[in-house]
Amino acid sequence: MTDTVNVPEVFSRRRRRIVRDRAYARTAGNDFFSQIMAEEILDRLDDVKRTFQRALIIGLPANRLRTELEARGMTVILADSSLRLIDALGGVVCDDDRLPFADHSFDLIINIGSLDTINDLPGALVLIRRILVPDGLMLAGLISADSFPSLKSMIMKAEEDLVSAHIHPNIDVRTAGDLVARAGLRLPVADSDHLSLSYSELERLIADIRDMGGSNILASGQKSLRRTVYRNMQSLFHAAAGTDGRFRESVNILYLCAWAPHPDQPKPARRGSGNVSLSKALAGSDKTDPKS
Repeated sequence: MTDTVNVPEVFSRRRRRIVRDRAYARTAGNDFFSQIMAEEILDRLDDVKRTFQRALIIGLPANRLRTELEARGMTVILADSSLRLIDALGGVVCDDDRLPFADHSFDLIINIGSLDTINDLPGALVLIRRILVPDGLMLAGLISADSFPSLKSMIMKAEEDLVSAHIHPNIDVRTAGDLVARAGLRLPVADSDHLSLSYSELERLIADIRDMGGSNILASGQKSLRRTVYRNMQSLFHAAAGTDGRFRESVNILYLCAWAPHPDQPKPARRGSGNVSLSKALAGSDKTDPKS
């Protein structure tokens, strides 16, 4: 375990569990954004020329991922802070920065839509490195910075002089890649996919955010949208809609790939040299089975 005593509690752990419980109760992990991330992670896993035996899945779309990985012959353990999810599927209730697993327990760890809502992201990445076997693989997907710019602007305009946070801050691609490298993981790759979305109803946009556990969980306090603010948002939403009556929004999904250290791995190239491709990073070393 890492020392989290001096880590600021930016997010409320209690509120995070409640939000994730409610999200799972509504969608059972089949929300829009989580499904996009899960599909992309599985596609990337298909590019890995390796056989994995024991996997850890963290995130709301755990059931679908477990089915896919078990079909590939893996033993799968689930972990999440949502008690409702673990009660339904089995597994371990824990936060991502407090993973209670022994060193070298897994050769594959997948995290979907969860790393951006934890207090100690560097500590969580260190834990992932420690509980991976040498040359074990981490794959993760999360909403990145610069997402939902139109909605954020609309909320600020609607609240006028009483602006408060309603969507938690996100991490950008460069920072994420740096944190992965600092955690001691090797061959880190961080890239993002841009989604251009359109909505005919404000309620659907807000629901998509809530359904992935994206509600405000800041420890500094949560303020619900006042009725007058919500009415203002409705007016702004329809005023900003295109001629087809649909409101445009953009979302960036950040994907991370990295390996636990092993002597046989290719040496990382200097930043900006571009000598290590994504396909080579996914391939890892030439061994067919990881050491435990």
